[in-house]
Amino acid sequence: MDASTGTGQRAALSDYLAAERTLLAWIRTGLALMGFGFVVARFGLFLQQLQIAQPTPLVQVYGLSLWFGTALIGAGVAVNLFSGWHHLRLIRIMDLGQATRPHTTTLAVATSMFLVLVGLGMAIYLFSVRGSAQSNSGNNSLSNKETPMAPIPDNGIIAIPSNHSVDQTVEKLKGILQARGVTLFALVDHSGEAEKVGLKMPPTKLAIFGSPKAGTPLMLAAPSIAIDLPLKILICQDARGKVWVSYNAPSYLRERHAIPQDLLQNIAVVEILAAKAAE
Repeated sequence: MDASTGTGQRAALSDYLAAERTLLAWIRTGLALMGFGFVVARFGLFLQQLQIAQPTPLVQVYGLSLWFGTALIGAGVAVNLFSGWHHLRLIRIMDLGQATRPHTTTLAVATSMFLVLVGLGMAIYLFSVRGSAQSNSGNNSLSNKETPMAPIPDNGIIAIPSNHSVDQTVEKLKGILQARGVTLFALVDHSGEAEKVGLKMPPTKLAIFGSPKAGTPLMLAAPSIAIDLPLKILICQDARGKVWVSYNAPSYLRERHAIPQDLLQNIAVVEILAAKAAE
């Protein structure tokens, strides 16, 4: 509200109560904006968790939801601050007995226009995500060669589909390792061990391999890498009969153990070995 130049008696109690109701209404609006903003900000994480649960997740980025959510939270804070300031200003005018003009609708109009812009942005964003997902799904159905899965958040595992059975993929990996002079330290047959105790699980085997020539410099530069060495490749069959070749992403191991960039090639070979075994 804007004060006029006139001065009279102090405003009636009903005027103060009306002003308070208006303030509380704007506070509810601000809180609603902040609450909805938090939900939108976490929506990207929710989509990522759904993506992980899929047998063949698509590579997508959902970071924009964080920006939309943050904008809504910021708008809620701004609404509460402005409404509080406006209420205090109005109370001072009423205490002085000054005449008031009908309050401006600037805040309401600005809030509604802001929500319109955010809503349009979110709609465009969701349509683009949906279109990208359908495009990737169509490409996968037209080709037997599927794209590698992205590293799963927090564990850095990459999985690529194999064109062979588990046993055939294992034998192919053995031949590749032998040709490159890489030692196969162990082959753990998880499904075979489960069968020995009367349990059933899809074929699952873990190859553990490496070379002291490549591993020693890594452990000297970053001793903690020893917990992830020798290198490992997991070859397993899922519930649908699809065979996957999985390994720790070299970039994830580099960040986890602070491996110098010039030594990254010593573990990056796992990507080549996995790809050749799966093709």
